[in-house]
Amino acid sequence: MPAIDAWMQHPSLRFINHEMLASLRRWTGLEKFTEDPPVAATIAAMDAGGIELGLSCAWYGPEGALVSNDELAGFVEESGGRLRGIAGVDIRRPVAAVRELRRAVTELRFIALRIVPWLWELEPTNRLYYPLYTACAELGIPLCTQVGHTGPLRPSETGRPIPYIDRIALDFPELDIVCGHIGYPWTTEMIAVADKHERVYIDTSAYTVRRYPAELVDYLRGRGRGKVLFGTNYPMITPAKALDGLGELGLDEETAELFLSGNAKRVFGL
Repeated sequence: MPAIDAWMQHPSLRFINHEMLASLRRWTGLEKFTEDPPVAATIAAMDAGGIELGLSCAWYGPEGALVSNDELAGFVEESGGRLRGIAGVDIRRPVAAVRELRRAVTELRFIALRIVPWLWELEPTNRLYYPLYTACAELGIPLCTQVGHTGPLRPSETGRPIPYIDRIALDFPELDIVCGHIGYPWTTEMIAVADKHERVYIDTSAYTVRRYPAELVDYLRGRGRGKVLFGTNYPMITPAKALDGLGELGLDEETAELFLSGNAKRVFGL
């Protein structure tokens, strides 16, 4: 069954070798790169794992672009339709950030915005984010963000679903919010927030199937079948490794289709 990867990135050299990712490289055994990886390598990894489409993210932080929107647009073009772009912006200049987001959507044809709060060490309810949340709602695109502890070497407080995602969803009921990385160790909070808010979703990036918390698996099998999207966090986890053991989750065919691609198609308008 073909899948859509809701959170991955085709990496630049300055992204994949960044010091903040040292902990992830240690956990995954990923070596530092010596040259920019080719798009063909990412497509090959997608093929090996049965990924039909990858939603590839730009990366912006306080030191600038680690994967710029224009770089990402080049990767998307080179992929022959296998990648779609998710924008990033520098949040410190809200007017310029909104302008760049609109350019990424209208000119580069990107389909969402991703903000990683731990990069900025600012809670997701900080006032600097709110113009971008408004712009996402007006543009009709999802906001993708991170929940749970921070694997990279940055503080984890910004990843708490309660109060942060709960507050954003209350302030922006028109906004689709896709919360990546499951929310562990606050998975139960994340499920509660997704249950409470019609337009809040969870993606499983950064976790292999065999590491999904039991409460998330129960949610996916039942009332959360329309709320959970598959993701990898490639290149930290390859699609084949992320999906190994999928059959052991006990998902019926319809639920598996929703999880692997149907929910992503609906939320991202694919």
